[in-house]
Amino acid sequence: MTTRDLTAEQFNDTINDNDIVLVDFWASWCGPCKAFAPTFAAASEKHPDVVFAKVDTEAEQGLAAAANIRSIPTLMAFKKGKLVFNQAGALPPPALEELVQKVKDFDIDAAIAAQQAQDDQG
Repeated sequence: MTTRDLTAEQFNDTINDNDIVLVDFWASWCGPCKAFAPTFAAASEKHPDVVFAKVDTEAEQGLAAAANIRSIPTLMAFKKGKLVFNQAGALPPPALEELVQKVKDFDIDAAIAAQQAQDDQG
């Protein structure tokens, strides 16, 4: 699967309607963003079961502000609609591959249940 461009209107539906979504916040003037783009695109080809989305922070300034983007590139990973990873900076291919595997392996349901149990006690 290739990467897809994501707008503010599509953002919530995309992260909630797909099991795993990786979002690359970028801008055309950003050198590290341009350098990271081929790595992100290559990973999207290796993982057709994961949605790889890109948000142009210049075109989607409101979305970037709502996502609290402070520097770019910033990569976020969502599993079942929950944010499980958020980090600024471009990742080299092996680190991105490791991240994708960790997100796939992460048991979000158990984490949600544990958080709810903790909240109930608190």
